[in-house]
Amino acid sequence: VAALTTDQVAAIETGDIGSLTTASLAGLNSSDIVALTTDQVAALSTAQIVALKTSQIAAFETNDIVAMTTLQASALTSAQVGALSLDQVVALATDDLAAITTTAIRSLYTAGIFNFSSDQVQALTTAQVAALTTTQVLALGDSGVAVLTTDQVKALGSTQIKALNTSEVAALTTDQVAVLSSTQVAAMTTSQISAIETGDLAAFGTLQIKALSSAQVAALT
Repeated sequence: VAALTTDQVAAIETGDIGSLTTASLAGLNSSDIVALTTDQVAALSTAQIVALKTSQIAAFETNDIVAMTTLQASALTSAQVGALSLDQVVALATDDLAAITTTAIRSLYTAGIFNFSSDQVQALTTAQVAALTTTQVLALGDSGVAVLTTDQVKALGSTQIKALNTSEVAALTTDQVAVLSSTQVAAMTTSQISAIETGDLAAFGTLQIKALSSAQVAALT
């Protein structure tokens, strides 16, 4: 395969792609990867996907990323997910994004997360949300935080909540504030508490109010 020209690589029948050994695929250079058609990419087996080098993953064109199946997306390793460029991350279909493992999702490019569409943010499973690093949570930005579903908000851990900047806390909607657990509320800094908009504070329930420390209460005044 390594001896094939890019035209020859592009001419491989879709039905034959799955027969290529992982060693043969490893011999493809970046130009060969670019030459693959979307049908060829979609025909790669999960074993073949796992065998691809990070440099090969990075060489996929955005239309190839769109063509990936959910099974292929679920096979991506942490290193491969970390190799995805901004354009590739933005091109991920929502079902493919949701299929990435919780381990691999932690390697997702933060600039890509910042540029997520609303649909991509909401496509994240609660398990994926809970697995995000604090840097990734911060990378959601105001617009990303504002469109989190209430289930996604409830999935955030204390350290993740604490990672939100005051602008992102202010971006929380009334419905989102209403579902914050007492543990999440207790984890918030005084700066975060004071950043909650007055109208949203009205959504605090009894348990949330009881969770406030004296310092947090003082921050409200």
